[in-house]
Amino acid sequence: MPAGLVHQTVPGGTAYGGAVSTERLDLSDPTLREWTATVVDADAERGVVLDRSAFYPGGGGQPPDEGVLLWGGVQSRVVGTRKEDGEQRLVLAEGDPVPPAGTSVRGALDDARRSLLMRTHSGLHLLSGVVFREYGSLVTGGNMEPGTARMDLDLPEVPEGFKERVEAACNAEIAADRAIEVRVLPRDEAFAIPDIIRTATNLLPPGLEVVRIVDIVGLDTQADGGTHVASTRQIGRIEVAKMESKGRGFRRLRIRVVD
Repeated sequence: MPAGLVHQTVPGGTAYGGAVSTERLDLSDPTLREWTATVVDADAERGVVLDRSAFYPGGGGQPPDEGVLLWGGVQSRVVGTRKEDGEQRLVLAEGDPVPPAGTSVRGALDDARRSLLMRTHSGLHLLSGVVFREYGSLVTGGNMEPGTARMDLDLPEVPEGFKERVEAACNAEIAADRAIEVRVLPRDEAFAIPDIIRTATNLLPPGLEVVRIVDIVGLDTQADGGTHVASTRQIGRIEVAKMESKGRGFRRLRIRVVD
């Protein structure tokens, strides 16, 4: 699902406007699973802020990452993230120790969860591209969990065999092994790309100066802030499990991403 945003970071966790901007390692290298960081703020209730992090904080329908922080011979489980006053705060499991500010930690993602979410997110972009190409339908909403997702579409009329034809077309694009590329463009340059917004409503903030673009080369180009695999073949296989009517010409497709 297109997240429609770009996260601007200040390397090293420099204070900005009273908050700490965590360097977003997940955006520069979505394959990164372990890294070192320094705790810049910590509280049992509010969570932990790192100077650099590969934990995806959630957004655009993609849920946050989970994993662990390793420090001082102990392990603290990260069960999610949240944004508070412009800061990316890691939520620790209840009762787990909280590393004090200044502590050097090693972060590690739940690799199976993140990898499946990347496949699922890329699968939704591929689905969006196929449906737009074949039927001109725009996305009206969506959400995902590891391996499963839903996409809501503006599709007043449902052609015969729609579900089966969409599934076949998606898997043909997976077999084509199209590259999935990520780049950041100035806002005006990004909006010059035809059909860059594939949602029925433009979700990009008006003041955004740069836009992160995810491009399934030759199929789909969208503004997006999530994590993705490097090619369509890495998605695996898409099953369109169900199609539902949501009234007034809106349809919901439920998909599974399988090996």
